[in-house]
Amino acid sequence: MYDHANPPKRYLIIYNLVIYDLLFVLYKIVNGKSLNGRYFKMRKLKNSELDRLSVDEYKEIAKTPITVVLDNIRSCNNIGSVFRTSDALLIEKVVLCGITATPPNKEIHKTALDAEKSVPWQYAEQTEDAVTQLKANGYQVFAVEQVENSILLPDFTPEKDQKLALVFGNEVKGVQQSVVDLCDGAIEIPQYGTKHSFNISVSAGIVLWDLVYKLRS
Repeated sequence: MYDHANPPKRYLIIYNLVIYDLLFVLYKIVNGKSLNGRYFKMRKLKNSELDRLSVDEYKEIAKTPITVVLDNIRSCNNIGSVFRTSDALLIEKVVLCGITATPPNKEIHKTALDAEKSVPWQYAEQTEDAVTQLKANGYQVFAVEQVENSILLPDFTPEKDQKLALVFGNEVKGVQQSVVDLCDGAIEIPQYGTKHSFNISVSAGIVLWDLVYKLRS
C-alpha cells in the first residue's frame, strides 16, 4: 500500500527534478530569456540608440557602387521611398528621368523624410541619355524588368569591383523598351501570385537590399 507520508525515494527524486525545472524556467522568465538562451523581452529602440550617421557624415562615407535610375516615375511617394531606401543602403546616387519629379518637393519629402537631402541625385530629360552616359562612365546597366532572357534576382551575383546602375520603370508601363535595348541585361524578381508586378518602390527595396547584402557578404 502506498504511504503518502513516506513516499518511495524514486518519487522524491522525480519531485525534486520537477521543482528544479520549474525554478529554472521561472529564473529564465524573470531574466527575460527563453530556454535556449535567446531574449524574448524586446524593447523598441529609440532613434537616438540606433547610431545613425548625420547628413554630413553620410556625405563623407564610402558609398555602395550602385546608381539608381528612375524611368518616368509618376508618384512622388514612390520617388521619396526610393530615396529613403537608397539612404539606408548607402546607394551612390539616384538619377531622375523624364516625368520623374525632383526635390525639393513636399510629396517626395513625405516618404523620403529628408533622405532627398542626403542622397545625391541628378536629372536627365531622357532616360536613354542617362543610361548611355552611365555606360560611358564604366557602369554595367541592368533594367529591373520582366523580359526575355532576364536573370532571376536570386541567381544574380554582382561583381564587387564593378559599378552597377539599376533602372526602375514607370508604375504602369515599366522600363521603356528603348531603355531596355540599351541595358547590359535585366534582373527579374520572382513572383508567385496573380499580380504581374510589384510596386516600383517595393521592387527597389527588394533588389537594392539583395544586391547590397551580396556585395557586403
